[in-house]
Amino acid sequence: MSHKGELVKNTVIIAIGKLSTQVLSYILLPLYTAKMVVSEYGTFDLVATLSLFLCPVITLLMEEAMFRFLIDAEGVKEKKKIISQTIIYTVIGTLVFIPLAVLVLNILNIYPPSFILVFIVFIISNIIINLSNALARGLSEIKLYSLSNFILGIITLALTIVVLLTKPSAETLLWADAIANILTASFVFIKLGMNKYIGKPDKEKMTEMVKYSLPLVPNSISWSIINMSDRLILTAMVSSQANGIYAMANKFPNIINVLYGYFYTAWKESAARIVKEENKAKYYNSIYHDMKKFLYSVTLLLIAVMPFAFPIFINGQYDEAYIYIPIVMIATYYSNLSSFYGGIFSAYKDTKIMGTTTFVAATINLIIDLALVKFIGIYAACFSTLIANVIVYYYRKYKLKRYMKLKELQLLGPVTMMIIVCLAYYTKYITGIPMAIYWVINIISFALAILYSIAINKKIIVTLVDKIKSKRRGTSDEN
Repeated sequence: MSHKGELVKNTVIIAIGKLSTQVLSYILLPLYTAKMVVSEYGTFDLVATLSLFLCPVITLLMEEAMFRFLIDAEGVKEKKKIISQTIIYTVIGTLVFIPLAVLVLNILNIYPPSFILVFIVFIISNIIINLSNALARGLSEIKLYSLSNFILGIITLALTIVVLLTKPSAETLLWADAIANILTASFVFIKLGMNKYIGKPDKEKMTEMVKYSLPLVPNSISWSIINMSDRLILTAMVSSQANGIYAMANKFPNIINVLYGYFYTAWKESAARIVKEENKAKYYNSIYHDMKKFLYSVTLLLIAVMPFAFPIFINGQYDEAYIYIPIVMIATYYSNLSSFYGGIFSAYKDTKIMGTTTFVAATINLIIDLALVKFIGIYAACFSTLIANVIVYYYRKYKLKRYMKLKELQLLGPVTMMIIVCLAYYTKYITGIPMAIYWVINIISFALAILYSIAINKKIIVTLVDKIKSKRRGTSDEN
């Protein structure tokens, strides 16, 4: 099978494991918005975002080093050495984190002991699930990785429904997520026979892995700052309700992250395996063009469908979130484009550039937030994130030239279509416009978005259709 075919296959396997449960989570949005008080949802979202900041600090992202080093590892002995160093470092980091978290949260004296407990358990559960995911991927157990994510989704959804129907709060939602993480990770460790990979410390291998993972920490922290600073500043300088609105505005753009995440999980492995081959530049360019067109189409279609989907899924108390969605969607689009470059840098084991690019963007994001939040409120969080993500994208694009040049597609058509769709989206706020006219405009906008997306992805669609037909013919011949 070609590298491109392998990438598509792995992406599909990963998507199968995640897609159904993640679709159900969006179907649950009406329940979320009906049962959760805005301030409680804002608190839950803040802790979930904070975990993205803390986990890399605690583990130094050794699980990412484990994943990358396992790809090149030969033999069980070498794999055991790599996995052992990851486990040892992760356990030490976690043991240091627990007393520090208790001390800091008690000094702040904001939350009760029960919340402090679930906060710590939630963070540890995220560390464990990240480790199990990286281990399954590093050992090329893509089907197990997909299955574990399906199990995680089912357990999380079941517990979330119970929580929302009985005692909805930030604390109970955190318990639901933590329990789901721990149960799923335990399943993966048992299936992989984790005990056979536990060995002694190896200073040389540990040092080598830390050198790889350490530059990834500022990269991850900077992304977290870009996401977390918005929420922290909104909560502190505006209100927890404002953060709840902003969190809900991010719910639909997260669909882009979800869909791209299927691809990116497979892409990191594929990029690493192809890096030593002579035709890598041609391969990277081909994947980049296909990915960019697909990602743009998803973004465009989501904005175009929001006028119809938002009233169905979102309760009235979150109505304000509607106005911010296109800005956050475009910001998410650029975030995912820049992560594609990150996959190539990881393949070359050049992790330093990833940290420096996102650190610059995080700094700019924080400055804009602090400077503007008092004047324009939630808009400051939206625009600061957009600007930060655009900066990371272009900075990484520039730095990538030391390895190869990725050719760009023409921008006139995509930019024009995005302007048309966004103008239609915001006709809602034109004073005195009849609702009939508003709906007609958005129906036309959605139809144009569909036609344009089909046109620019025609090659991909035809290839997929031909493969499906070929498989069906093969099956019928066998019968």
